[in-house]
Amino acid sequence: MADFTLHTTKTAPNESKEMLEQSQKAYGFVPNLHAAMAESPALLEAYKTIAGVFGKTDLSETERQVIAMTNNRLNGCQYCMAAHTSIMQSAKVPEDVITSLRNNSPIADAKLEALRTFAEAVNVKRGWVDDSDINALLAAGYTKQTVFDVIVGTAYKGLSNYTNHIAQTPLDPAFADNEWSEETQPA
Repeated sequence: MADFTLHTTKTAPNESKEMLEQSQKAYGFVPNLHAAMAESPALLEAYKTIAGVFGKTDLSETERQVIAMTNNRLNGCQYCMAAHTSIMQSAKVPEDVITSLRNNSPIADAKLEALRTFAEAVNVKRGWVDDSDINALLAAGYTKQTVFDVIVGTAYKGLSNYTNHIAQTPLDPAFADNEWSEETQPA
């Protein structure tokens, strides 16, 4: 396997340095995901841009995390499962929602469960969702805009999940308490 560099603001390509400095200010450290992505300024910029756009949707933090975590789990991204668990804890997402997302079990809140189910359908079916998938989301109280916002969240997580798979990004100490793997989850 290729050995990818975890860049710092000193080693990163010039076009990535400012973005890593922004990460340092936002998190208090440069997440290893950003350090790996810095190899490609285009990738790091795309990831940060899509993350920012996803944050501008009408979805709540909890709803955005439902979409992100569903994709993280389906894509088997250990790094993002741990990182987003930490993010959800900081954002005060209800613990039962976090547990459901980590364990692939239904969320008790019916509306959030409909969102989780739709996000899963988008990922698993590669966007070829059925009318029944869309209708179930709409019946739960979401809108046609939400259908497309789920695609934004799916694209956002594709960038990070695939980067972590290829770069074999090591988990940051800040996320270590929330380590996750498919093998340790209930069947």
